[in-house]
Amino acid sequence: MPRPAPPRQKAVVLVSGGLDSAVVLARAAADGFSCYAISFDYGQRHRCELDAAARVVRHLGAADHKTIAVDLRSIGGSSLTSETEVPKDRTDEEIGGAMPSTYVPARNLVFLSLATGYAQTLGARDIYIGVNSVDYSGYPDCRWPFIEAFINAANYGTGVWDDRDRKTLTRDGFTVHAPLVTLTKAQIIKLGAKLKVDLSITHSCYDPDEQGTACGRCDSCSIRRKGFLEAGIPDPTRYQSVPS
Repeated sequence: MPRPAPPRQKAVVLVSGGLDSAVVLARAAADGFSCYAISFDYGQRHRCELDAAARVVRHLGAADHKTIAVDLRSIGGSSLTSETEVPKDRTDEEIGGAMPSTYVPARNLVFLSLATGYAQTLGARDIYIGVNSVDYSGYPDCRWPFIEAFINAANYGTGVWDDRDRKTLTRDGFTVHAPLVTLTKAQIIKLGAKLKVDLSITHSCYDPDEQGTACGRCDSCSIRRKGFLEAGIPDPTRYQSVPS
């Protein structure tokens, strides 16, 4: 009789329900990992993204999917966790300029910390996140220097690395994979198509209506719509309106 296949290594994958995180989940699976998806209910105004996260996980498959409640609304500081108006109809120059009010203070720092804790309980050492620093709104926690610094903090903070003799423990350290960090949105969409991700089930909008229909005017909708256009792939997203 043939020997059973060895168990695949585990990876924790952050899945928001957005386009990028869906592609990252597919990429982690393609890399050969058994994926443990984790999503966050953090008081976001676009909470319908959690329904999209569940759809994405069902579509792509995962060994498990957890949704963790984290009350970032209690500290405020973002139009995504308050009643402050979400910026709309901004030009490409404005989107690439000063950091907008949609930045959620320390969001990815908190999310990656919880993902690391989950990974440690699973005996996993790999974490995937869909951050991108090319077509994005200028968030500081979507850049590689932050990810690199977090990897060091995670390994020291969990005791994987001993600051007295780090080199002997490096091979067992946590790794944060950010495979989309230097890709354009069009390249991410093309990668999603290659990995056979149904991007129509994802959600990107910061200010959807009660039915979850994308506004078509926030930064995230603008970046998403432009990405599909540049990729030469039809945009399956339903928008409330599309500026000329």
